[in-house]
Order: sequence, then C-alpha cells, then structure tokens
Amino acid sequence: MTVESIMSKDPLYVKENDFMTHARQLMRDHFLRGVPVVDKSLKVSGMLTDREILNIKSTKSNVTVEGYVEEVPLITPDMEILEAARLMLDASQHRVPVLSGTDRELVGILSEVDILASIKPTKKSPLSIEEIMIKNVIICHPDDSITKIWHQMLEHDYTGIPVVSHSNETVGMVTRRDIIKAGYARVSEIDGQGAKTGDSPRVEKIMSTPMYTLPPEASLKEAIDKILQYDIGRIAVASNEKLLGIVSRRELLSACLIGTGF
Repeated sequence: MTVESIMSKDPLYVKENDFMTHARQLMRDHFLRGVPVVDKSLKVSGMLTDREILNIKSTKSNVTVEGYVEEVPLITPDMEILEAARLMLDASQHRVPVLSGTDRELVGILSEVDILASIKPTKKSPLSIEEIMIKNVIICHPDDSITKIWHQMLEHDYTGIPVVSHSNETVGMVTRRDIIKAGYARVSEIDGQGAKTGDSPRVEKIMSTPMYTLPPEASLKEAIDKILQYDIGRIAVASNEKLLGIVSRRELLSACLIGTGF
C-alpha cells in the first residue's frame, strides 16, 4: 500500500513570511498538531509544529514562521507506507507533508493516525501494551499551574501529560492541543526554583476528561482501536484506577513495524 492511498489531499499550509500569530490561530481553529511551510515559490521548506508554537517566547505580533521551521523527511505519494512510517519515527514527526519529489511541491499530508488505521501488528509485535508502555511517566495534578506543565512539555518534548489525583488515581490528560486551543500558548515564565512570576490558570481548567485507559494485558490492536476511536494521542495503562504507564501512537507504530524489514 502506498502513501497516496491514505494521505489527505489539499492540506492547509502556511508561508514562511506569515506571522506566527496567524499560524497559531490556524492550528487552533483546525485542531492541527502541525502544518507544512512553503517558501515564495510554494516549495515545501519544512513543518511548523505545536512544539514550536509553544516554544515561542516573543510577544511581538511581527514574528514570522520562517525561524521556526523543522526539517522533514522526503515522503512521496508512491512510497510504501511502512517505509514512510519508519522515516516519520526516525525524524520524530507526528505529521508530515507528502511531496511531489525533488521539486518539493506539496501534494498531501500524512499522519500517524493515517498509518495506524491502515496497518496491523505483526506476528513479531509484542502481545500486550505492558511490553511497550512508558513506565517512568511524568504526571501532574489538577491544581498544578499551566505554566509548570508548559515548561515540562518543552523540556521533555511531550505532547500530553497525565493528570492524576494526589492519591495517584487517574483523572484526565492535558495536551499541547488543550493549551493551544484554550489560548495559553504563551504563558508566564517561572524562575529557577519553579515559583510563578505571573498568574497562571490551573490544569483542571483545560484538561481533557476522562482519561482513557486500558489494562496492561490489553493488546496492541485494542490500544490502536481506542486511540483511533477517540482521536487521542496516547492511552493510559492503569489497574484499579492507578496509573502504570502510557502508550502513545509512536510506541504503537514502532511495534507494528517489528518484523517488517523497516
């Protein structure tokens, strides 16, 4: 199966000389984690991601997209989707432009969701999500400030952080999308000791609930189906409402490539 058969056509994009305020609004309005960036000749120069949106420090409205563009792998419509998946994983990209070839014209967009909806775990893939889950999970609490979570997302390149009660019971999830959608893409700085230097709303104000969970013995297919059903980036692994780990689209995609030669 080729990329062309599953990619989305006529994707939204921004230009290098567009203002970041415009790009942020576009991503917020359309719930996008990334948009392709084109130059004056409408050739793709890279990708603007929600990480870069969160990373912008300037409050000036004349900051342009050009300085925040991330490089992307060359993925073409005739490429096998498993090869494209490997390139995306290696580049740590969740969503990539599909290019016409070396002339780099934008012909589509390919996401982890597109690929996960089209492939299945192999015979060599792990049997349960317990085998691939991330165990050392950074968590937050409903009364934590968005400022604190913002810095953790930037430092660790996380797209979502589980929200748990002070007794470690699962409550919800706070994601980059939640922060951008709520308009908190620029929040107050914190000092070296973690103290606030400005007012910041609490996580409970913007977090997504409920936290979708599966038991550790659940299969990869169950996790993929649930992620696709609820359009979420990660699934919590829990037992008796206690958080054990996290499985994201990335871990599931990587596990589905085991034994494929990619």
